[in-house]
Amino acid sequence: MDQLEQITALIALTMGVGWASGINLYATILMLGLMANMGHLQLPAGLDIVADPMVLMAAGFMYCVEFFADKIPGVDTGWDALHTFIRIPAGAALAAGAVGDMNEAVIVAAALVGGSLSATSHALKAGGRVMINTSPEPVTNWTASVAEDLAVFGGLWAALNHPVAFLIALVLFIALVIWLLPKIWRGVKKVFAFLVRLFGGRDDSTQINENNNALPHKNGRFKN
Repeated sequence: MDQLEQITALIALTMGVGWASGINLYATILMLGLMANMGHLQLPAGLDIVADPMVLMAAGFMYCVEFFADKIPGVDTGWDALHTFIRIPAGAALAAGAVGDMNEAVIVAAALVGGSLSATSHALKAGGRVMINTSPEPVTNWTASVAEDLAVFGGLWAALNHPVAFLIALVLFIALVIWLLPKIWRGVKKVFAFLVRLFGGRDDSTQINENNNALPHKNGRFKN
């Protein structure tokens, strides 16, 4: 029974760090590192690096930057676009480190699962922010940002203290993503299509006039 609990806890930690990294990588590193330094968490050997003071200072600084960037409409979308290339590989690396000193197959499998979960949560966050930015008031950005941070801290706490409950919640999260992402993607395409029309340089009436000018007159000659 103890071995089963250890395996469950390991799976929950592996998936938890991957999932949380896709939402807020710096909050994930901060929570793991601070809990380890305060003696509340025994990190696997592969994650010891996050408890290093230099890593914690860097993560703390970047968390402060993201705290404000994540709450400004438009800036948050640019920040998410940039972090597509940071959160996903970092989530895979943290998930691989969470399995500790195991064989290479387990490490690679953990990296694949962690990277996939990180990509999933990142896609939901980034796509949702594009939709939120169509709202005229900035309150929704602050609400979404705070809710995301709370989800990271709460989710990691659950993964460490109640792994079974976390895994059940993660399955529900994945089901929600499967249902939501197609709808978000259609909304995002509409937003970008509107922006293309807005900044395209010519409106539809101009194009219609140009087409009419190219039509021949009744007498067979083209209009000057």
